Amino acid sequence: MKIGRNPLVFIFVTRMIDAIGFGIVMPVLPQLLMSMGAPNVSSAASTAGWLIATYAILQFICGPLIGNLSDRFGRRPVILASLFAYGFDYTLTGFAPTITWLFLGRAVAGVAGAVYVPANAFVADVTPPEQRARAFGLVASAFGLGFIIGPGIGGLLGVLGPRAPFFAAGALAVVNFLFGIFVLPESLPVDRRRTFSWRRANPLGAALALQKYPSVLVYALVVMIFFIGNNVYPSTWAFFTAERFGWGSAMTGWSLVATGAAMALVQVKLVGSAVKRFGETRTAIAGLGIAATGALAYAFIPDAWMIFAFTVIFAPQAITYPALNALMSKQVPPNAQGELQGAAASVMSVANIAGPYVMTQVFAYFTAPGAPVHFSGAAFIVASALSLFGLIVLATQLARATVTAPI
Repeated sequence: MKIGRNPLVFIFVTRMIDAIGFGIVMPVLPQLLMSMGAPNVSSAASTAGWLIATYAILQFICGPLIGNLSDRFGRRPVILASLFAYGFDYTLTGFAPTITWLFLGRAVAGVAGAVYVPANAFVADVTPPEQRARAFGLVASAFGLGFIIGPGIGGLLGVLGPRAPFFAAGALAVVNFLFGIFVLPESLPVDRRRTFSWRRANPLGAALALQKYPSVLVYALVVMIFFIGNNVYPSTWAFFTAERFGWGSAMTGWSLVATGAAMALVQVKLVGSAVKRFGETRTAIAGLGIAATGALAYAFIPDAWMIFAFTVIFAPQAITYPALNALMSKQVPPNAQGELQGAAASVMSVANIAGPYVMTQVFAYFTAPGAPVHFSGAAFIVASALSLFGLIVLATQLARATVTAPI
């Protein structure tokens, strides 16, 4: 198939539906877990952390495999297989009779790997290096757009029961799979593919492969630090708003809608212009600074209405990952983009293993009955500190590069 005039359209739609599927279930997760036996919000949050970690552990193991498979067989078949697996996962989860089945469903999704691994490689295939930050920002904005639609639908469907959003998410994934069969082109020509190697197609091999690109290792470390902290939002948000403000699925859904709208606008309008004016490194540093400040503000937020104001004020943190991803992609050759995105997926999987566990357990500890200090914002303090640390690492790298640059 030939690449059409808008090769990123399907990737945009895929990322959007992926985000819809994730966001659509977030407002009902506390309700679902408590209906399955969790005694209170604190206990449900702790279980949710393990659920998210299960997905991330399997994704960590399989992410490099998927990236290298896309380097060998092309992006199209791997993307379609991932979409089919997502549809199966959400349907299985919707029928789950026990929490054990929920863990099985998350494992299936993790084995499939995040669809963004070959999707990001697709973006790198069809975009010149100087335009990749903007392209990654546009595709990343699909995640924000999905968060506009998904939690709103999930909040509304939640009145039908906590399982209804899972069936809706499964249906969306299957529809996208069928859509892709007819419209998704192949972006990696046969002459640019390479032999599959198990040495590269595992988490350790992927990490070792990055040793060829020392600067990528630094950026990958910052990505991991950023996502560990950023996991405070998907892993604890529904529990945090329920505990702090007594919100149900509807209000939680609307707050996530506002967050998605703000981030999508930032990624569409701000990433390209920021990188053009300041460069990828300074843009990422600014994003990390905003992330650190925003998390600290949420930790001490006194009134519910302020959530919607903070959503707008701190939305520019969404520029961080597109800028970092563009930095990394410019350091590797075209036929290794899938390997890079697989390695990046492994890095983010480490963050998605550690982040949800740390954040949910911190939240659970400080909100449990008998806690020495009852403070529902404790996890946001941790997130703020991590973003600040990532900023320091990246600023140090920028200073080193400036000093060693030829005059």
